[in-house]
Amino acid sequence: MDGADRTDRGGGHRCHIGSFTSGGGRGITTAAVDPATGALTPLAACDTVADPSYLAFARDTGVLYAVSETARGAVCAFRPTAGGLTALGPAVPVEGSGPTHLSVAGGRLLTANYTSGSVSSLPLAADGRPGGPVSVLEHQGSGPDADRQERPHAHQVLPDPSGRWVLSVDLGTDSVRVCAPDPATGELRVHSETALRAGTGPRHLVFHPDVAVAYVLHELEPQLTVCRWDPVSGRLEAVAEVPIAPEGPPGAVRAYPSAVVASPGGRFLWAAVRGADTVVTFSLADGAEKPRLSSTVDCGGSWPRDLVADPSGRRLYAANERSGDVTWFEVDPLTGRPHRTGSVAVPAATCLVFG
Repeated sequence: MDGADRTDRGGGHRCHIGSFTSGGGRGITTAAVDPATGALTPLAACDTVADPSYLAFARDTGVLYAVSETARGAVCAFRPTAGGLTALGPAVPVEGSGPTHLSVAGGRLLTANYTSGSVSSLPLAADGRPGGPVSVLEHQGSGPDADRQERPHAHQVLPDPSGRWVLSVDLGTDSVRVCAPDPATGELRVHSETALRAGTGPRHLVFHPDVAVAYVLHELEPQLTVCRWDPVSGRLEAVAEVPIAPEGPPGAVRAYPSAVVASPGGRFLWAAVRGADTVVTFSLADGAEKPRLSSTVDCGGSWPRDLVADPSGRRLYAANERSGDVTWFEVDPLTGRPHRTGSVAVPAATCLVFG
């Protein structure tokens, strides 16, 4: 690896919004971002790839990447232009089914393939075009939830801040794997595996921007697991569990957390919760290892699948899949509490990236 994750999830005055075309989405919608208010204005849509449910923007090459979350999983690369997006060649198969996340690191494109429970590593040419996978790492194991954990389900793959390691979060096996990429080929090999509480269904992980701490968000049980991260040994250690929502009364709507975000200054964490359709704020004033739930607000729509902060941490954006919109919030700089300030219609919205 030649450096940390170069995927830019913030910055610029344009954004790109992924969606499920199978659910009525327009593919990838490009929108202008008002720098003063944060408001989004759709400019163009690109539907050349099916179900581009997750996107990543590589700042060094200016290339946008999209998964195709289909049975025959693939990725596609685009060059943003004044008129929208131009594809850099045809979609490239990842040799895995249902890719649901991707990231860019060390000259490689990494995909987490949910349905097949694997992680693919694809080489990138100098102009950003992906090639076929150099390796497909198959996860092993299962969990106690017979409906959701009958086999591995890789849900996220990302490099650590040092760029030395790659972590894959698996909802099906209740674990996070730490991989050591081959510096020459990009092939992934499992270095260590951290078991988390059975049945919780880990979905996404985010690193604290300044401290060697990571936070794992669970989908099958509404909680965060706080982990210490050792970038030298490549070991992740779970040290605490923090509920993400108070326990509801019998018959209450079940909560399915989806995305977790750390503020750029490391003072707050935010998480989107589907079902409850909320955005929750955690204060880190007591220390990076002691998140404290400080506020819960309505997400402004239904089924918030993704949550993104702008680079300054002043605004949050929620992609609400079932209500078909993206809402944005101003963040109180003292408390971290989001205040909804606007929304725009984007059918079957699933994710958002800036760049």
